[in-house]
Order: sequence, then C-alpha cells, then structure tokens
Amino acid sequence: MNQYFVYIMSSYRGTLYTGVTNDLARRVYEHRNKLAEGFTSRYNIAKLVYYETTMEVESAIAREKQIKGWVRSKKAVLIDSMNPYWVDLAEGMSF
Repeated sequence: MNQYFVYIMSSYRGTLYTGVTNDLARRVYEHRNKLAEGFTSRYNIAKLVYYETTMEVESAIAREKQIKGWVRSKKAVLIDSMNPYWVDLAEGMSF
C-alpha cells in the first residue's frame, strides 16, 4: 500500500514551496542538496515545516493544488497548526 505526502518547505527567509511525493525523506534530501534545478534550488528552500499523508495519489495532488492556490497567510496558519515554531521537521529523518 502506497503512502503519499503533501509537504511545505521553507527557506530560512520564509519563502514557501508546496509539493507532493511518495517518499518524503528522499524528496527533502533532493531539495536540500539542490539536485534539481528550479524554484527550491534558486530560493534555497531546505526546511520541512509541514506535511500531511494520504493513501491516494489523487487526493494528494488535489490537496497540493488547493494549498498552492492559497495566499501566504493561509499557508502560515496551516503550518502553525502543526508546527507553531516552524522547526525543521526533517531533522529526525533518515536520509
């Protein structure tokens, strides 16, 4: 059975990125090590501040699109609900 993650990462300056993956540890590793060119590499997005899980890829993609459509303040409220101090949730993950 597969598990999918919708996640939000932040730069240390507060720039946010929302994504979806089936392997959160691997994806965070890729962002941190700038293995793919693009937004996260350009803005140094490296801190995992929020994630949620689902068993259905369609649900994950729909949720990602929903969150991406929100204004920053609404995303911040979502992050605060799980991680009020915006600590790096990936610190305990094995890469």
